[in-house]
Amino acid sequence: MKIGYLEIVTVDVAATCGALEAAHGASFSEPCAALGGARTVELEGGGRLGVRAPMHEAEVPVVRPYINVSDASAAVAAAEARGAEVIHPALELPGEGTFAIYVGGGAQLGVWED
Repeated sequence: MKIGYLEIVTVDVAATCGALEAAHGASFSEPCAALGGARTVELEGGGRLGVRAPMHEAEVPVVRPYINVSDASAAVAAAEARGAEVIHPALELPGEGTFAIYVGGGAQLGVWED
């Protein structure tokens, strides 16, 4: 498995990015509208880390890994068939990739198709 995208949803984007930059020598991008305003940085070995604020009142802070897959729709359907709850169906983000999110064993997990 390979992490395609690792997402941190936080109530304080500046503080979270600042701490990661200081601890790891990283430099985050400006906010990316296609990724919900996430500020991103490339991960060693591929993939990206994105830090963003909640997009609506019901969204709580979370760290959510998105595992690379060849077909996001098929992967989330397979997870659902095994009892996972789909909380966001596959959606293409133009120029970024296709993602889906499900809950398995109480954890929010994502799939990411380049």
